[in-house]
Amino acid sequence: MTVPSPYADRLRRLPIERREVEVRGGTTVYWEYGPADAETTVIAVHGFRGDHHGLEPVLAFLPEARVIAPDLPGFGETPPVPGVRYDLEEYAGWLTEFADEVAPGAVILGHSFGSIVTSAAVAGGLPTPRLILINPIGAPALEGPKGVMTRLAVLYYALGARLPEKLGTSLLRNGLIVRVMSITMAKTRDPELRKFIHDQHDTYFSRFADRDVLRDAFVASVSHDVREFASRIEVPTLLIAAERDDITPIEAERVLATEFADAELVEIAHVGHLIHYETPAEAAGAIRRFLRIPVARGR
Repeated sequence: MTVPSPYADRLRRLPIERREVEVRGGTTVYWEYGPADAETTVIAVHGFRGDHHGLEPVLAFLPEARVIAPDLPGFGETPPVPGVRYDLEEYAGWLTEFADEVAPGAVILGHSFGSIVTSAAVAGGLPTPRLILINPIGAPALEGPKGVMTRLAVLYYALGARLPEKLGTSLLRNGLIVRVMSITMAKTRDPELRKFIHDQHDTYFSRFADRDVLRDAFVASVSHDVREFASRIEVPTLLIAAERDDITPIEAERVLATEFADAELVEIAHVGHLIHYETPAEAAGAIRRFLRIPVARGR
């Protein structure tokens, strides 16, 4: 990372510890933010191609909570288990076992692809008092306002998987393509914030273990959406949606909210699929109200 984070001062005030745990035949690496004795514990699951760093701006505005942020298997510092195919069922099973190992009964939070993983896990029986979905994938990606771009992405990942390994991996890590993705998703006009967002993607968007795990995760991300699981989720659920999200239009998010037994929808204006980078304070405020976390003095 070469561009300073606008949220660095807040993050520096948080206690942060890197930890490891054995889950489902492999080592999961995760980070624990905030006080260990906090009344509220949240497990936060990042989105496709990223790692735990992506959610740090939101966590910076939740200093009173204990937040556990793992790297998904195959991304960041968590290696995939050899021979395992990482489809949605595998990711949901991993999350269920991870939560049972490190923080049984924690609130579950997911961003983007993480919203699909967390919803599948909770619908499948992962115990949690509340579920939080940021930029939830509330409709099939191929049907979204950028459906053409998604189809091009399907071709891109398919080509990356079929080319000779070195060439295919190089294509999937191509910096120019990563930058185009970043420019497309960013909505802010703040030049310094845009630099930070692009630097985050440059730094963390290609930290996947290999092209096979990337392909499997991509297929899972475009083959499923939260609608599949909403009707089976009975716990109170918070949806934090963006009015300019190119992946799931806000109209689809409004429909999605009606499919849960007990859901609250918070809409954030002037932002797209990068709520966690562009409007983390607003997202954290919604989370704080939903979880009834009081503001600590001096924070």
